[in-house]
Amino acid sequence: MPSPLSILQQYWKHQQFRPMQEEIIRSILEENDTLALLPTGGGKSICYQVPALMMDGLCLVISPLIALMQDQVNGLEQKGIPAVALHSGLAYYEVKKILQQATHGDFTFLYLSPERLETALFKEYLPAMNVSLVVVDEAHCVSQWGYDFRPPYLRIAQLREEVPGIPLIAVTASATPVVQEDILVQLKMHHPKVFRQSFERPNISYSSFCVDSKINKLQDILNNVPGSSIVYCSSRKQTKELAYLLNLQNIQADHYHAGLSQEQRTQKQEAWIQNRVRVMVCTNAFGMGIDKADVRSVIHYDIPDCLENYYQEAGRAGRDGKRSYAVQIYQPDGIDNLRSLPDKRFPPVPEIKRVYQALADYLQIPVGVGEGQYFDFDLLEFVKNFKLESMLVINTLKVLEQEGHITFSESIFLPSQVNFNTTRESIEQFEQSHPETENLIRCLLRTYEGIFDNRVSVHEKQLAWLCRLSIEEIQKQLLLLQSFGIIEYLPQKDTPQIHFLLNRAPAQYLQINQDRYLERKQQFIERVENMIRYILLPEQCRSRYISTYFGDTKSKDCGNCDNCLTRKRKAISPEEFLQIEQGIKQNAQAGIAVTLLIKQLGQFSKEKIWAVLDFLQTEEIIHIDEQEIIHLKP
Repeated sequence: MPSPLSILQQYWKHQQFRPMQEEIIRSILEENDTLALLPTGGGKSICYQVPALMMDGLCLVISPLIALMQDQVNGLEQKGIPAVALHSGLAYYEVKKILQQATHGDFTFLYLSPERLETALFKEYLPAMNVSLVVVDEAHCVSQWGYDFRPPYLRIAQLREEVPGIPLIAVTASATPVVQEDILVQLKMHHPKVFRQSFERPNISYSSFCVDSKINKLQDILNNVPGSSIVYCSSRKQTKELAYLLNLQNIQADHYHAGLSQEQRTQKQEAWIQNRVRVMVCTNAFGMGIDKADVRSVIHYDIPDCLENYYQEAGRAGRDGKRSYAVQIYQPDGIDNLRSLPDKRFPPVPEIKRVYQALADYLQIPVGVGEGQYFDFDLLEFVKNFKLESMLVINTLKVLEQEGHITFSESIFLPSQVNFNTTRESIEQFEQSHPETENLIRCLLRTYEGIFDNRVSVHEKQLAWLCRLSIEEIQKQLLLLQSFGIIEYLPQKDTPQIHFLLNRAPAQYLQINQDRYLERKQQFIERVENMIRYILLPEQCRSRYISTYFGDTKSKDCGNCDNCLTRKRKAISPEEFLQIEQGIKQNAQAGIAVTLLIKQLGQFSKEKIWAVLDFLQTEEIIHIDEQEIIHLKP
């Protein structure tokens, strides 16, 4: 039997495991229930993918995000590992075919959402699957005390009764001690092995700046810290405006949010990953599942509502281990807005019922129907038609999700679907009168099995390549075939979707557990206060504060954050500071690598040298480029 290390080397081409990965893998191979808390970029997926390849059977991976599932599947397929994702964009026929293949042992990994576990079709095929491992990704979603609670996760425990004796691993990047304990309880983990990696990121320098002009400070940071960067904003409109302003200052930037089409998002993401765009100004819709190692700075232009989100987003900096910066920019009114957020995030119950009634009217769903159906949802149109505040609507939708009534996705992707609804004889007659469509018809019949009996997902881009035609011509011919009744053609949807999990209830009888609702609000208030305390920390090490928040009490002062550097500057005597400054300036005239400079100034500690380097960078006296070469500014 191959060893875990040989599997890692064969498929991932890594020569050794990262800290704690091997211990987690061993725990799974010993069939222990396992909870792994690994920070962003800590290599969580390898912890379950390697042992799954050593086990005989199917690994079920439960994940909340379609994009994340698809990224994982694509990565495994590129390594020659059979994997598939069951997501909401698939037709019934396609889901059934995948489940049949899973029972035949055609896949090693099956990714699916927690909602999929509850469907009759999945339950029908589950007993015939040879499940060897169950993985719960983003496991903090299982806890109603977590920052991203999702009710369907609570029902994962029922799956364990269907596959008794199968080990389960729960993985997450950010869970407080209360949430960690709740994960163990909710997933019914028996005698679990718990692995907590340090939440310290020693190469990241955390800082927080209260400024008069946020845009000026943003430009200063980007001018002084070269390389790839992410700038997080709270609104879609602001992402576009900021990107525009940065480009005016010759800082190459683009914007990204969930309201863009799937194709636009993919193009922008690829341009940034390939360094054709330096700065991505985005909402928090950007970054999940993106593995880019050389991000030098992550800048929060607005304050996130909790440390869980902040830590995960800031952790996208410096995955290559090189010095990087996580910067929070704020103004006093930003703190005030954050303090007022709990009352907005948790609207009064009568308001929730009012929005629910308006939603049912807008979607034209009668009482007693709707379960399992998807509906296109235009937020702007809805708000305008019913004269509602957009924040009230968005927060109400979140409450309805947490209460298990609906799911709301701003970035769901439903592929185009085609079904032939005529006879083969009729198709042949049509081809004779419209010979330009013959190539496309033959291609559809050859490429998509079952297209005569069911709607199947098709991809216009693939058809265009196979038929040697443009995508526009393919779409034109598909519409022509539909107009003559040859096919049923449902073009792809890239619009926000509301999925009703339960039949629509009369608004006055809408069930909301008020005690639990108020408890969640109190938990949210505490998360907000912890975020504010982090922003305003007067002297304490920021890295240590974050680690303690997540239950890592053994962490030490990082020496890199703004507060640590301020203390260090105070600890450096004026004579030492002057000597180090002169040494830096002399060496920087011809350009010198940071590592070489530290050797040259060996009589001083590395921390003191970095303290002076950071000071000189802030004062724009020196510039450190992407290769960590120090240059004296003219």
